[in-house]
Amino acid sequence: MISNYFILWIPMTVIAFANATLRQLVFIRQMSELRAHQLSTITLIVLCSIYVWLIFPHLYIPKIQQAFVAGGMWLALTVLFEFSLGLFTGRSFSTLLTDYNLMAGRIWLFFLLWLFLLPYVNYVIRK
Repeated sequence: MISNYFILWIPMTVIAFANATLRQLVFIRQMSELRAHQLSTITLIVLCSIYVWLIFPHLYIPKIQQAFVAGGMWLALTVLFEFSLGLFTGRSFSTLLTDYNLMAGRIWLFFLLWLFLLPYVNYVIRK
Protein backbone atom coordinates (compact mmCIF):
# COMPACT_ATOMS: atom_id res chain seq x y z
CA MET A 1 0.00 0.00 0.00
CA ILE A 2 2.78 2.45 0.85
CA SER A 3 4.31 1.98 -2.60
CA ASN A 4 0.89 2.72 -4.09
CA TYR A 5 0.78 6.04 -2.21
CA PHE A 6 4.19 6.90 -3.66
CA ILE A 7 3.20 5.96 -7.20
CA LEU A 8 -0.02 7.98 -7.00
CA TRP A 9 1.91 10.97 -5.59
CA ILE A 10 4.15 11.20 -8.69
CA PRO A 11 1.47 12.69 -11.00
CA MET A 12 1.02 15.48 -8.44
CA THR A 13 4.54 16.63 -9.30
CA VAL A 14 3.43 16.91 -12.94
CA ILE A 15 0.36 18.87 -11.82
CA ALA A 16 2.60 21.14 -9.72
CA PHE A 17 4.98 21.80 -12.63
CA ALA A 18 2.04 22.59 -14.93
CA ASN A 19 0.63 24.91 -12.28
CA ALA A 20 4.02 26.64 -11.86
CA THR A 21 4.19 27.10 -15.63
CA LEU A 22 0.74 28.70 -15.57
CA ARG A 23 1.92 31.01 -12.78
CA GLN A 24 5.03 32.07 -14.73
CA LEU A 25 3.36 32.47 -18.12
CA VAL A 26 0.03 33.97 -17.09
CA PHE A 27 -0.35 35.03 -13.47
CA ILE A 28 2.98 36.88 -13.08
CA ARG A 29 2.21 38.96 -16.17
CA GLN A 30 -1.14 40.04 -14.75
CA MET A 31 -0.34 40.67 -11.08
CA SER A 32 2.42 41.02 -8.50
CA GLU A 33 4.66 38.07 -7.66
CA LEU A 34 2.96 37.70 -4.26
CA ARG A 35 -0.55 37.64 -5.76
CA ALA A 36 0.62 35.21 -8.44
CA HIS A 37 2.06 32.95 -5.71
CA GLN A 38 -1.21 33.10 -3.77
CA LEU A 39 -3.38 32.40 -6.81
CA SER A 40 -1.05 29.62 -7.91
CA THR A 41 -1.26 28.02 -4.48
CA ILE A 42 -5.05 28.10 -4.65
CA THR A 43 -5.12 26.62 -8.16
CA LEU A 44 -2.75 23.87 -7.01
CA ILE A 45 -5.07 23.08 -4.10
CA VAL A 46 -8.00 22.80 -6.52
CA LEU A 47 -6.11 20.73 -9.10
CA CYS A 48 -4.72 18.30 -6.51
CA SER A 49 -8.16 18.01 -4.90
CA ILE A 50 -9.66 16.98 -8.23
CA TYR A 51 -6.82 14.55 -8.87
CA VAL A 52 -7.14 12.90 -5.43
CA TRP A 53 -10.92 12.67 -5.82
CA LEU A 54 -10.39 10.78 -9.08
CA ILE A 55 -7.70 8.42 -7.83
CA PHE A 56 -9.07 7.86 -4.32
CA PRO A 57 -10.51 4.40 -5.10
CA HIS A 58 -6.98 3.31 -6.09
CA LEU A 59 -5.50 4.40 -2.75
CA TYR A 60 -7.18 1.50 -0.91
CA ILE A 61 -7.73 3.33 2.36
CA PRO A 62 -9.80 1.02 4.59
CA LYS A 63 -9.58 3.15 7.76
CA ILE A 64 -8.85 6.70 8.89
CA GLN A 65 -5.34 5.87 10.10
CA GLN A 66 -4.33 4.85 6.57
CA ALA A 67 -5.61 8.18 5.26
CA PHE A 68 -3.21 9.98 7.58
CA VAL A 69 -0.37 7.67 6.56
CA ALA A 70 -1.00 8.53 2.90
CA GLY A 71 -1.29 12.25 3.65
CA GLY A 72 1.82 12.23 5.80
CA MET A 73 3.77 10.44 3.13
CA TRP A 74 2.62 12.90 0.46
CA LEU A 75 3.51 15.82 2.70
CA ALA A 76 7.00 14.45 3.40
CA LEU A 77 7.64 13.60 -0.26
CA THR A 78 6.49 17.03 -1.39
CA VAL A 79 8.69 18.95 1.05
CA LEU A 80 11.66 16.68 0.33
CA PHE A 81 11.15 17.08 -3.43
CA GLU A 82 10.70 20.85 -3.16
CA PHE A 83 13.87 21.40 -1.12
CA SER A 84 15.93 18.88 -3.10
CA LEU A 85 14.98 20.43 -6.43
CA GLY A 86 15.42 23.95 -5.09
CA LEU A 87 18.89 23.27 -3.70
CA PHE A 88 19.86 21.33 -6.83
CA THR A 89 18.93 24.33 -8.99
CA GLY A 90 21.05 26.68 -6.89
CA ARG A 91 18.45 28.31 -4.69
CA SER A 92 19.54 28.98 -1.11
CA PHE A 93 17.86 27.34 1.85
CA SER A 94 16.71 30.75 3.12
CA THR A 95 15.17 31.54 -0.28
CA LEU A 96 13.29 28.24 -0.19
CA LEU A 97 11.94 29.07 3.25
CA THR A 98 10.37 32.34 2.07
CA ASP A 99 7.30 30.48 0.79
CA TYR A 100 6.66 29.34 4.37
CA ASN A 101 6.30 32.88 5.75
CA LEU A 102 2.60 33.35 6.43
CA MET A 103 3.21 36.80 7.88
CA ALA A 104 4.52 37.91 4.47
CA GLY A 105 1.39 36.63 2.72
CA ARG A 106 2.98 33.39 1.52
CA ILE A 107 0.33 30.68 1.75
CA TRP A 108 2.27 27.59 0.65
CA LEU A 109 1.75 26.08 4.12
CA PHE A 110 -1.99 25.93 3.40
CA PHE A 111 -1.30 23.74 0.39
CA LEU A 112 0.91 21.42 2.46
CA LEU A 113 -1.75 21.18 5.18
CA TRP A 114 -4.43 20.47 2.59
CA LEU A 115 -2.25 17.85 0.91
CA PHE A 116 -1.86 16.11 4.26
CA LEU A 117 -5.62 16.19 4.86
CA LEU A 118 -6.77 15.27 1.33
CA PRO A 119 -6.88 11.48 1.82
CA TYR A 120 -8.72 11.92 5.14
CA VAL A 121 -11.24 14.38 3.66
CA ASN A 122 -11.92 12.04 0.74
CA TYR A 123 -12.25 9.08 3.12
CA VAL A 124 -14.82 10.93 5.26
CA ILE A 125 -16.81 12.19 2.26
CA ARG A 126 -16.97 8.77 0.64
CA LYS A 127 -17.80 6.73 3.73
